[in-house]
Amino acid sequence: MLHSNMKHFSSSTTLFFLSFVFAMLCTSKAVIQIPRNETIPAVIIFGDSVVDTGTNNDIITTVKCNFPPYGRDFRGGIPTGRFSNGKVLSDFLVDELGIKELQPAYRDPTLQPKDLLSGVSFASGGTGYDPLTSKIASVISLSEQLQDFEQYIGKLKGIVGEERTNFILAKSVVFVVAGNNDIANAYYLSGIRKAEYDVPSYTDLLLNLSSTFVKELYGVGARRICVLSLPPLGCLPSQRTLVGGSEEECAKEPNQASQVYNDKLSRELGYLNNNLPNAKVVYIDFYNPLLDIITNPEKYGFEVANKGCCGTGSVEVAILCNQLTPFTCTDDSKYVFFDSYHPTEKTYQIIVDGILKKYINSIV
Repeated sequence: MLHSNMKHFSSSTTLFFLSFVFAMLCTSKAVIQIPRNETIPAVIIFGDSVVDTGTNNDIITTVKCNFPPYGRDFRGGIPTGRFSNGKVLSDFLVDELGIKELQPAYRDPTLQPKDLLSGVSFASGGTGYDPLTSKIASVISLSEQLQDFEQYIGKLKGIVGEERTNFILAKSVVFVVAGNNDIANAYYLSGIRKAEYDVPSYTDLLLNLSSTFVKELYGVGARRICVLSLPPLGCLPSQRTLVGGSEEECAKEPNQASQVYNDKLSRELGYLNNNLPNAKVVYIDFYNPLLDIITNPEKYGFEVANKGCCGTGSVEVAILCNQLTPFTCTDDSKYVFFDSYHPTEKTYQIIVDGILKKYINSIV
């Protein structure tokens, strides 16, 4: 479908003009001001459910949420496959950078050629750096997301040509959000990796895989690469329930594992930033902003931080969080989490506000 739309354009001048028009049409007013003389033509996103905007809708997996009550605060109350009551991290990133209001999924069958120019999300809920993690969940691995990215680059060249494509790749901001399911699911919940590795050795494995992925992104033209740290996984309601925490206390082991990995990741990304020519590789702290919201909910206008809005809030996620689930809250703006694993739209917006204000000068 994309190629059939493209074949009507013949001259490179026309293509460039159209790309400019498309970009203007889908640009929203930036909340975050980027430095003068800099530009961000697109935002490109890889990772898991935190940034999945509908990728999993059409694959055979239980890790999906294209049904109520997900999306109840989205446009028209329509579930889109976003793991929240409304917008997710991806959407706030593109909106606050002035790119567009919503970030489409690359695998969305309704995706249009103009959508490619300002970026897409390749993310798949349930995936991780560890290839075993995506196999457990039957979702799209990061290696497959990279293949999709290479296909995307080819389509982009078909629309605007190679020179403009290289510019878009070099100036776009790439966000990578992964590792959450590796620790939470492949290591603690399933116990598969825990039987093979202790925390130091497993986080070493994840570090090697994450570093390799950043270098692969660099290898195909990405230059502004932001990698989010792990959140305080032990404070997620599902981890409190299943791994040894309580309503009052976060589960200590997942939090400690997150911190061990984050320390290693921060050092590695610093090394890559200094050694990949013309690259800006940025470590973004996701752990402390979310932990502050969880431990000081009143400061941010929340009332409930230890359980999700959906059902009992202790275990419901994906197919367990559905329109037949009893006890689901009526006002999710009071909740830090929508289900037992994913934040509410309000939480995501607060986090993105803080991230972009803190890191924008390092990114561009």
